Amino acid sequence: MRWEGGRRGGNIEDRRGMGGVGIAGGGIGALVLAAIGYFVFGIDPSTTQQITSQLGGVGAAQQEGKAGTPEDQAGLFVDVIGANIDDVWRSKLQGYRPPTVVLYEQGTSTGCGYGQSAMGPFYCPADQRVYLDLGFWQEMETQLGASGADFARAYVIAHEYGHHIQTLTGASQQVREAQQRAAGQAEANRYSVALELQADCYAGVWAANAAAVSNGQVALSAGDLEEGLKTASAIGDDTLQRRGGGRVSPDSFTHGSSADRMTWLRRGYESGDPQSCDTFQSL
Repeated sequence: MRWEGGRRGGNIEDRRGMGGVGIAGGGIGALVLAAIGYFVFGIDPSTTQQITSQLGGVGAAQQEGKAGTPEDQAGLFVDVIGANIDDVWRSKLQGYRPPTVVLYEQGTSTGCGYGQSAMGPFYCPADQRVYLDLGFWQEMETQLGASGADFARAYVIAHEYGHHIQTLTGASQQVREAQQRAAGQAEANRYSVALELQADCYAGVWAANAAAVSNGQVALSAGDLEEGLKTASAIGDDTLQRRGGGRVSPDSFTHGSSADRMTWLRRGYESGDPQSCDTFQSL
């Protein structure tokens, strides 16, 4: 994937090195189990205060980090990709307002409660921020079988931006209201799946338009889409349930099967149009 010549956005809040507290007694095993819990069971970041207590306690809230453009390679990648995603959505959504991206280590305070890296990258609608612990990339690749390619990582970032789009359009609020009316948990979960698959589709829309808004400075290379699809497959609910040693239970899906996640990422990429991302039509 080509990105190093891309525009920097500067919409980064860097809290790395500020001393967040992780899972007590953690390590790779605890991180992966918690990550599986997030992806399979659909942990809402607004409940993180309860979740982190169950996993071993929460740390003290971090102070606000340094805003601007980080200079390390990993931080630059997030900054350039985020700026490009913003440029795409400015061209697709009238009145688009960029989120802030918070880089942190282990744990940090959020508008939705206390967040930990074990939850994976997440978006908080209350403060309209995307939260990323960049150490999660390695765990996702080595423990969950996701791709280590740049585009695979960018896809995950773009997915979280997709949730920001859903906040701006009101889709997230509509889903919450529909879940409150749902007859049971299985029905409520179907709305969660539709929301997550739409975010996958929006990630594909970004990828399709990345080069056009950057004069080719940010663009996919041959094989990049396949690496993104590999990651989408690795974090499908059915795949993670098998990896966790349990039986596959479609009624408990909250993010979608591997096949569905791949399908919607590809659909967004092939159409390049957010109008193609109506994952709610079959509900």
